Amino acid sequence: MTDPDLLMQALERGGHRLTEPRRQVAALITARRGHFAAADLVDDAHRRGAGVGRATVFRTLELLADLEAIERIDLPSGEHAYVACEPAHHHHLVCSSCGRSAEVVDGDLAKTVERIGRRTGYRIDSHRLELFGLCPVCQRRGTARA
Repeated sequence: MTDPDLLMQALERGGHRLTEPRRQVAALITARRGHFAAADLVDDAHRRGAGVGRATVFRTLELLADLEAIERIDLPSGEHAYVACEPAHHHHLVCSSCGRSAEVVDGDLAKTVERIGRRTGYRIDSHRLELFGLCPVCQRRGTARA
């Protein structure tokens, strides 16, 4: 879970207005555990009676993703979701059952990417890695993949 103030600070650093609807979206994001879809936040807003519409949620998510305050991840189902995370380069572990996510620092992957670039002749400008499996909690519970 991220502090809503960190998301608002990212907007402010990016030169964006700190509107009440954006504050509400930030609060909805930080109330979530693990990854979430835009539709999840829209549902949360309706349940809480927040005056935030679907378009505001989608626009705010895209803005926060552009500012690297949250990150869009591609799920094995082909759908995408978001996770709140630090702006430093990292990768994600995502639980296929409960949606919990964890950040993983690059480690030796940068060296592997560099070797791939040398071997193929590509100049690799960026990379991202998302790993999916069962988190320790779901493993202990014996939870099957959803």
